[in-house]
Amino acid sequence: MEQVISADRTAWVPVFTGLSVRQFRRLVRIVAGRGGEQTGTGRRWGLSPADRVLLIAVYYRTDLTLRQVALLFGVSKSAPHRVVDHLAPLLALAPAGKRHGPDTVLIVDGTLVPTHDRKVTAPSKNYRYSVNMQVVIDANTRLVVAVGRPVPGNHNDCTAFRDWGADNACRGANVMADGGYQGNQQVIMPYRRPREGGGLLTWQVEPNTVHKKVRARVEHAFAHMKWWNILRNCRRKRHGVHYATSGIALMRNLAMAG
Repeated sequence: MEQVISADRTAWVPVFTGLSVRQFRRLVRIVAGRGGEQTGTGRRWGLSPADRVLLIAVYYRTDLTLRQVALLFGVSKSAPHRVVDHLAPLLALAPAGKRHGPDTVLIVDGTLVPTHDRKVTAPSKNYRYSVNMQVVIDANTRLVVAVGRPVPGNHNDCTAFRDWGADNACRGANVMADGGYQGNQQVIMPYRRPREGGGLLTWQVEPNTVHKKVRARVEHAFAHMKWWNILRNCRRKRHGVHYATSGIALMRNLAMAG
């Protein structure tokens, strides 16, 4: 897969992807290794492989319509649809394939992504049709380990954690989360105030403070991922919101890995 980016678009790479040109070339190689090469004798793409990956990044970053993206890249209005449909699944973060060790600490939390596809959404606490996306990060490296399948936005984190199999993705590790994951025994949550009233016991205050500081790392990850405007208003249908979230997670991981 060619690593060539059009000369006039090289400057777009850090602006729209947050990656250096070297990191972006690595991303293109990853997509190529997953089947992104064009094979066969059919009609050839008008854009280079690197430009096609960049097209998806621009689309995710700006949340422009695909017709507007077509104008930016000087291609037909149907070309971006074909590019996104073909490459978005290949750009997604690969699922964790190994069991975590007992020393591994993961953090899980959910974020609401407003999505136009009513088949996968529901009105949520922000009064918009959205999906609940569960994201797991490594507490040490802060890299995204797994991204869940979308569940309707009216599902709480406790059920979303189980419904998309995050418990399996976190198997073997120590998992931290906020108090919304009641009922999941493997999750370490902060101590809660007694229902009958009163405050926390003295010995519970310090562990809660440490727990809050560590758990804040997943909020920082969400803040960085929401830098991509498609996660503020996703127009993709079916699996599109999952591919977008997962692809953004992969690009974030590459940027952090250096």
